[in-house]
Amino acid sequence: MPLDHCVTVLKAVNATTTVIVLTIASGETVQYREFAHSNGTAFIVADNSYLGMRVFCDFGENFTVHDVKGEQPLSAMVASISKDEKGVVTCLEETRHGFEDGDHVTFSEVQGMVELNGCEPRKVTDFGPFMFGIGDTSNLSDYIRGGVATQVNMPKQITFKSFKDSVAEPEFIMSDLAKMDRPPQLHLAFQGLLMFKQNNNRLPRLWNEEDATEFLSIVQELNAKSKEPVEPNEDLLRRFSYIAEGDICPMQAVIGGITAQEIMKACSGKFHPIVQWLYFDALECLPEEGLVNKELAQPMGSRYDGQIGIFGRDFQKKLASLKYFVVGSGAIGCEHLKNMAMMGIASEPEGKIIITDMDLIERSNLNRQFLFRPWDVGEMKSVVAAKAVTKMNPSVNVEAHQNRVGPESEMIYDDDFFESLDGVANALDNIDARTYMDRRCVYYRKPLLESGTLGTKGNVQVVIPFLTESYASSQDPPERSIPICTLKNFPNAIEHTLQWARDEFEGLYKQAAENAHAYLT
Repeated sequence: MPLDHCVTVLKAVNATTTVIVLTIASGETVQYREFAHSNGTAFIVADNSYLGMRVFCDFGENFTVHDVKGEQPLSAMVASISKDEKGVVTCLEETRHGFEDGDHVTFSEVQGMVELNGCEPRKVTDFGPFMFGIGDTSNLSDYIRGGVATQVNMPKQITFKSFKDSVAEPEFIMSDLAKMDRPPQLHLAFQGLLMFKQNNNRLPRLWNEEDATEFLSIVQELNAKSKEPVEPNEDLLRRFSYIAEGDICPMQAVIGGITAQEIMKACSGKFHPIVQWLYFDALECLPEEGLVNKELAQPMGSRYDGQIGIFGRDFQKKLASLKYFVVGSGAIGCEHLKNMAMMGIASEPEGKIIITDMDLIERSNLNRQFLFRPWDVGEMKSVVAAKAVTKMNPSVNVEAHQNRVGPESEMIYDDDFFESLDGVANALDNIDARTYMDRRCVYYRKPLLESGTLGTKGNVQVVIPFLTESYASSQDPPERSIPICTLKNFPNAIEHTLQWARDEFEGLYKQAAENAHAYLT
């Protein structure tokens, strides 16, 4: 698009748009990037190739993050405050404050050193789990007793560089501490890929040595011209070129989810954005060089060609023949099922995906469980999810169950059932069911994909028999109970009031009835 036409379009877009997202970083989009930066429009590039991806964010020269962490503010009960230059605050015995260096706090209910009550937020210096500093308190009144320190979410100003400047002087977010040297290599690789495409009007051909050599030459030339040259990893860069034409659904899911989060950050000012490059790769998924039959990795007119180009046809046949048990079809279950369908898992007659979920669809599910629609409310989750999956990929064999996993369903999910499986994917929302499925997978020696979410946080654990620890092998420390004296006489936190209300309810309506029943029986 000519620059004058582009600017006209962008001016119209900028009048109503907060964020511009480009899913390919071609040379023709430079004017979009620079126009967005100069006009204060948030700009995101989401780009992926093979088993690698990148996200770039430019939210302007003066972007304010109103809530960096997005967590509920912490609070701590005060036992003492020193009157000196450090202003050391000591918390009540066995009460961890949870603050970090750089946090800010204000105070309430302090007796004696009343100047702190409702004061401007004071910066925290962490002196340990039970002590922190708030700066000079030598000019304040003497501390007598009491007080609550409450965390204050402070706004943070971030200055983003333009795309052009950031390419030359990149700032990286580390996505994998085991690959500290990877972001600069991928930064070069994506630039080289763009230049290769401009020169040849196409991407490097799959597993083509000639194209890989040309690509490597381009990258080396770019590296020589960069302000901070790095030592190119030739093996990595060649493999990047070999499969640059390929793409797989899980990588698209990762980049799509991350980009959607960045859009929400740009619009809301909540949570810290990416500053400014995030690179992620799963190169370890590739088989060892020489194990891929290059002829069997060529396109065959299939919907799975992008995947076949990376892993080969034999691998695709294995996926199509898998028999997997998906336990739960809620938010995580929907994502599992979508990915499996797009990858072609269980798309051959001998393959099958078995889903079980005993829950009905509720209206509150619709904002995150994307396989369901308003007209599905009241229907069984597993049945609707199975229908949605077969619409995505009619070749996939799906069987929907409505059984709870546990001892009561072992007549259904018996020895023959588990022995026939290739693996299990948990999408559960409670610990008991997770540990039960973990025990079954350990007993039958089946791989387990375990995952969970909490707000914007998530975790994934891959359990491989004889190779990794099982899910139940490690546990979170038990939650610290609330002392009865605190609960009855000095409740000072939300969890205290909740526990107090629960104890009162159980005392009035549960314990008396249980005692009477126990006496009568």
